[in-house]
Amino acid sequence: MRFALSALSALSLSLLSSSAFANSAGVSGQSNKQNQSCNGCHFGGTAPTVTLTGPTELEPGATGQYTLVITGGAAKVGGMNVAVDNSAAKLAAGTGSKTIGDEITHIKPQAFTGNELRFDFSLVAPTTPGTIKIFGAGNSANGDLGSEGDRGSTTTLSVTVPGAKGDGSAEAQGGCSTTGNASLLAFALAAAVLPVLRRRWS
Repeated sequence: MRFALSALSALSLSLLSSSAFANSAGVSGQSNKQNQSCNGCHFGGTAPTVTLTGPTELEPGATGQYTLVITGGAAKVGGMNVAVDNSAAKLAAGTGSKTIGDEITHIKPQAFTGNELRFDFSLVAPTTPGTIKIFGAGNSANGDLGSEGDRGSTTTLSVTVPGAKGDGSAEAQGGCSTTGNASLLAFALAAAVLPVLRRRWS
């Protein structure tokens, strides 16, 4: 009986350890886009503050630079997962992160600098107008490669892709077209009236 309990305990620890090691290389699907986050596996720690910074408006096809910032918590090492809700928008990983499918995540646990950990990435906007919601999750961990004593938080950032703007030319604003039509009308009226006036004066 004791042997069976010991074997069961060892198996449980092995499974927990395997889960922790698997996620230490980065994981997708935990950005809270589908209501799943780091806290599905990590527990017991103090929740950090997670923020996303970057432009809230991008022209169609433009590239924006963004940063996910994790502050507080265990603050030894950390990881992240970022996703978007617009399939036409493209994420590109920065230093310390990689792409998994259409999401980005950490390559391995990254060390905090002081009380903060930053992950840079870029976003290419769709070529058509619309909106993009960026979902970000950050985990602040104690670095023991287990799941206990770590905790994550999530955040979002909305980005607008406006419609194409006019080029500022007079024609785009109706200026050339309107002026041209008015000039032609004035010329036609003058051509019709002048012969009548000449006959009266002669």
